[in-house]
Amino acid sequence: MKPSKKRMRRSTIGALALSLLLTLGPVATDPLALPDLGSSADGMMTPAAERRLGAAFMRSVRKALPVMDDPLATSYVESLGQALVESDPSATGSFTFFLIDQPVVNAFAGPGGVIGLYSGLVLAAETESELAAVVAHEIAHLTQRHLLRMYEDQTKATIPTVALMLAAAVLGAQVSPDAGAAAIAGVQAAAIQRRINFTRENEKEADRIGIQSLATAGHDPFAMAGFFERLSKATRVYETDAPDYLRTHPVTTDRIADSLARAERFGARQRPDSLAFLLTRAKLRQASYRRPEQAVDHFAQTLREGRYRSETVERYGYALALQRARRLQDAKRESDRLLASHPSQAEFIVLDAELDLALGQRERARAHLEQAVDLFPDTWPLRVAYAESLMAVGAPKRALSELKTVARARPANAMLYDRIVQAATKAGDQANVDRYRGEKLYVEGDLSSAIKHLEMALRRREVPYHEAAQMQARLDLWREEERDDKRRGGDPLRSAPLGIR
Repeated sequence: MKPSKKRMRRSTIGALALSLLLTLGPVATDPLALPDLGSSADGMMTPAAERRLGAAFMRSVRKALPVMDDPLATSYVESLGQALVESDPSATGSFTFFLIDQPVVNAFAGPGGVIGLYSGLVLAAETESELAAVVAHEIAHLTQRHLLRMYEDQTKATIPTVALMLAAAVLGAQVSPDAGAAAIAGVQAAAIQRRINFTRENEKEADRIGIQSLATAGHDPFAMAGFFERLSKATRVYETDAPDYLRTHPVTTDRIADSLARAERFGARQRPDSLAFLLTRAKLRQASYRRPEQAVDHFAQTLREGRYRSETVERYGYALALQRARRLQDAKRESDRLLASHPSQAEFIVLDAELDLALGQRERARAHLEQAVDLFPDTWPLRVAYAESLMAVGAPKRALSELKTVARARPANAMLYDRIVQAATKAGDQANVDRYRGEKLYVEGDLSSAIKHLEMALRRREVPYHEAAQMQARLDLWREEERDDKRRGGDPLRSAPLGIR
């Protein structure tokens, strides 16, 4: 369902509040020079503490916003983001990229390398380089430590205080339109004017680093200024409210001109959009329609009139819409056509298998996915789909083994841990139910409950020795983090003042 205007207003307030938190760093003395990466903000908290803060923040996001757990869409934004991270020499640590299922043109960055992109942003980006420009900008906010610099400036707040302010700004706005504003107003009034100045400088700094990362990754460095300018023009021409991105990332003519000047240093680059980008947009486009029949009509019309950039991509959207409308045979015909032309495309392989499962061809789906996994073992969405087919044919133990293999290569993934719990439950493996329920809770920031579940798992007699040793090492780490939290003032979210829990 499409969100109500009230819900979208709350989302806007939450994004605005978070953007204010992200843009409160000290003013750079020379906007053309690279920033000093030796800020004392780097020593404000340990990497482990920042990961804990990121986990607590991510838990808040998941409670307040509809995080999209689609493996294929998630895999795409991860691959795009990681390529940009590798192009930023100042990037360290791990990053988490994810989609939020709301038609909002915005993005945000949080502690611990957390970067969220709204589905509306992906649809608003006309090219992959435009989307990459926004992602590179958000990465730069984190690599330049803008968030921690702000808290360094605000009386060197403790980690619990940092978590409280983030949670209040984001979740407060979701609970009540006034709560987010109240949380922001609660900070020292004398700092408000400085925030405006810091916003401009941090945005310029993020633009500068982001454009360099864009060029290094092979994207068009002019895409950043082009995207900003197009959003600004659309706002003026149609006299609509400004997109959320412009509200939380103020764009001026000077900023656009500065971005263009920086892009000139690298020169324009013609980079064709990847098929994965276009297919992800088609998936989000069809999902944006409230009723599946509306999505079917849209894609049928664009195919009939030839209004598309790629017939293959448009037929993929059409097939997904037909699948959602339960017109399975029609969807299967489209899927067969797509698979015949692109037999190695993961999106088409997964769609074909899902339709086979829905049509009762379970063994066929399993066999095809098994073959695909053998050919493309590093494509983790295929392995997840294969595990689901194993569940469908009554082989939950094999599904559990497959999902655990994926989780070892992709730790800290709440979606995977949830699927492992489902497979372990069907397999009657209570030890793994407890273990991975604990892992899921830890990723979501609920450390106390995570410890309890891991303790229950270790009490199970059937746990193999090597797995018990792994779990004990994990439990020791979590207990140390819990002791550290208590020394710093307790669970950073437990006493939040806005009814977060």
